[in-house]
Order: sequence, then structure tokens, then C-alpha cells
Amino acid sequence: MSNLKSVSVLMPARFYDRAAERILDAFDAVLIDRPDPALIPADKRDKITGMAALLNPDWVPVIDALPALEIISNFGVGYHPVPSLHAIEKGICVTHTPDVLNEEVADTAIGVLLNTLRRFDQAGQWVRDGKWESVGNFTPSPLTMRDRTVGLFGLGRIGKAIARRIEGFGLPVHYHARHRVEDAPYTYHPTLVGMAEAVDTLICIVPGTPETRHAVNAGVLEALGPNGVLVNVARGSVVDEKALIAALENGMIAAAGLDVFEDEPHVPAELIAMENTFLTPHIGSGSAHTRAAMGDLVADNLVSWFEKGEAVTPVPEAKEKGLSKRP
Repeated sequence: MSNLKSVSVLMPARFYDRAAERILDAFDAVLIDRPDPALIPADKRDKITGMAALLNPDWVPVIDALPALEIISNFGVGYHPVPSLHAIEKGICVTHTPDVLNEEVADTAIGVLLNTLRRFDQAGQWVRDGKWESVGNFTPSPLTMRDRTVGLFGLGRIGKAIARRIEGFGLPVHYHARHRVEDAPYTYHPTLVGMAEAVDTLICIVPGTPETRHAVNAGVLEALGPNGVLVNVARGSVVDEKALIAALENGMIAAAGLDVFEDEPHVPAELIAMENTFLTPHIGSGSAHTRAAMGDLVADNLVSWFEKGEAVTPVPEAKEKGLSKRP
């Protein structure tokens, strides 16, 4: 299809800049303020064949309201299983944005870990508040990166990038995944609890699926131990937040660095009040450079679908169902 302006693509009115610019330029873009089927123009419902979004369960009724929908281009390497699998079951291709954010998210994971251990954010605030001059030196951090053993929950593209960085600090790397990763030079553990017992630093970098929901529970945290540090740059659903709060309050583990939460943007008040937590607002891939690359891939998937008849980066479930090519 050469005339993409004849293709109607639904998109949030407030979307990521690069993706929005390219979709507005290339397609007949249909904008809605929120995922509500009532906001879709009646004369467009049967014509919309593409959609761009950051999928969450709120988009399910929108997906059901579009009978001609062929492809959903999701912004992010992660994709919520509820709307994604629902769309795939309806024969709709779902894509994501892998690879272009691997290094950025790996950088974030290391930054979160270092800040959690060394309290750099609190030290910086000490300077800004004038306390270095009025009170004195900032208290030495109770934790350090030295002599730690790091366990990765997940060893996919991003997990491998994190592992390389951990090796640069001279620390041993362990990992738990569904299967042993071929040629990975790290210690494999068939169970998450078993790995937690062997390490004192746990970094989560697995998809947020029904299988991984609350995988990091009270038992895993207890196995991690009182010197243990948890870092989550995966999805909030991977960690049982109530169990984590209890573990931090009673000293079951030492600290936690979290970039993701169960009910974003809500963050439990208990986590905010703690001095042994480092919290960021889901900024894993959040540099202008990487978000632009992700936006380009969102647009590239739509352009390729309607021009070449195939998606660039379909999610694995779509590929398995044979939905990566246009019928």
C-alpha cells in the first residue's frame, strides 16, 4: 500500500513525541484523549486498521470496538499481557520495541543499584539543603557495592547487558530464568529461591506476565537475607509490594531500589517514607535519545505492516500465532 494517508491509525492524543510526529505525518491519525470507545468517531470505527499505544487493560474495550483492526504497535519492550494476548486471540498483530532500549535500561539498573547502596540522592540533598556546611559531613553509607554477589532474575537482552556491567565492577553474576541460557558464563539456578539464597543482590529484569506475578515474594526476600538488596527495573507486578514493605520494615532485607510499582503512578506511602529505599518514576528507558528510537520503531512497525505486509518486531506470542505478516 503506497498511500499511507488512506490508512486510519488510532493513537492517544498525548503520545511520545517521535512516534506521534511520524504517525501524524504518514497516516490518517485518529486521536483520542483516553482509552474510551465512546471517543472514537463513529465514521472511523470500521476504517481504523492500525493502533499505536502504551497498552494496559483499559485498551481492551477499544480493541473490541475496532472490527477492522489489524495491528497494535506498542510503545515499550514490555507489553501488558491482558490487552496484548486479548488482541492476539482476536487475530491482531501486536508489536513492541526491543533492542533499542537494552543499554539504556541496563544503565538505569546500575544507577538504581548504586544509588540504593550509596544513597547518592540523599547525599546530594544534604548539599542542596546546606547541611554539609551547617551540620557537617554526610553519614557514610551503610551499604556498598564491594564484595557483593549479584543475581539476575531474567537473562534476556537487557539482563545480559546488565550482567556485562556487573562484571565490570568485578562482581560474580548468577541468574535464574526458565531455562539455562546457552553460552552464558554465569552461575545458573533452576529456582528463584535457590538463587536468592546464593546472592545478596537481586535485580529483576523479567516480563510482567501471569507467571512472574509476585514471583519475588516473602520467601524469596527471606532467602536474600538481612544484607540483601532488591532492584526492580522490570515490572511492578513481579514483586509482592506488601511483602517487600514488611521485609524492609523488619530488617529481613537491607534496602530496595525500585523503578516500577504495582499500581503506577501510585507508590505506597510506606516505601516513600523509608530511608532504605531509592525510588524513580519508571524511567528505565527515559532518555530523549532512547525514547526517540523507541518512537521510530513504533512508527516503523506500522509503516512496514501497511507498505510491506509484515511487522518489524512482533511480540513472540504474535509470531507464534503466525500474525507477524499481513493476511
